[in-house]
Amino acid sequence: MDAADLRVFEAVARLGGMNRAAGELNTVQSNVTQRIRLLEEELATPLFQRHSRGVALTPAGQRLLPYAGRVAQLLAEARRAVKDDGTPSGPLQIGSLETTAALRLSPVLASYAAAYPAVDIALTTGTSAELVELVLAHRLEGAFVCGPVQHPELAAEPIFAEELVLVTAPSQKSLDRILTRSDLKIVVLRAGCSYRQRLEEILARRGIVGLRRLEFGTIEGILGCAAAGLGVTLLPRALVEGARRARRVAVHTLPPDEARVETVFIRRRDAFVSSALAAFLAFAPAQAAAAAE
Repeated sequence: MDAADLRVFEAVARLGGMNRAAGELNTVQSNVTQRIRLLEEELATPLFQRHSRGVALTPAGQRLLPYAGRVAQLLAEARRAVKDDGTPSGPLQIGSLETTAALRLSPVLASYAAAYPAVDIALTTGTSAELVELVLAHRLEGAFVCGPVQHPELAAEPIFAEELVLVTAPSQKSLDRILTRSDLKIVVLRAGCSYRQRLEEILARRGIVGLRRLEFGTIEGILGCAAAGLGVTLLPRALVEGARRARRVAVHTLPPDEARVETVFIRRRDAFVSSALAAFLAFAPAQAAAAAE
């Protein structure tokens, strides 16, 4: 069994058929079938169950699949390490919360791009839960998420600090009165959003549970819904300050222990750190500190 065998095995498992795997691997089906047959003979156990629509993993195949993925990832990192001469260049795939991207990242990324023009930055936005999974799956080199993050496979470094506030329609002046409304709704992003979870925890401490949710896909949609009086939401003060000054929304301050949140940058502890990522890890905290002064 070698890396090439595992690559063929992974393709067949992922695509569910020998012919489909052959197309992806740019070979013929007979070659793929022969490699799988020899691998099964070497391991003395069937890895796939054949059926009319293709193949499905046996229990032994399911146990082997994670190792095939890890070998493929290790080989990809090895290729990157060999080509990395210490000069930041090439792709840098990172993720961010939508709020962090809107509030904090533009000057950081602009300055980084100016300092390292040979790096091609790709930014993916999502919820904290989504971004954690993408980093764990090696699909992102790192991501800005809501802290704290405690995971044995992840390293996390605080980068930004935010003050969270409750946001309502401008006509709703009294927070106590708002929270006692029988028709109160929360306006949130999809499940996995850290601010959504924090809002539900804040309300639960006040005995408010089981509220109806209005889910939106963008921060603009959430702000517009709150401004229209359809519900209450939780966002960083800096993000809503313009809307507050324009009297589009009302902002309600929370106690410090509920309001403060850190945005951390996470990455896999065991992953290869490219020169582009190493430069970013040194660059981002310095830029964030300079912006806070």
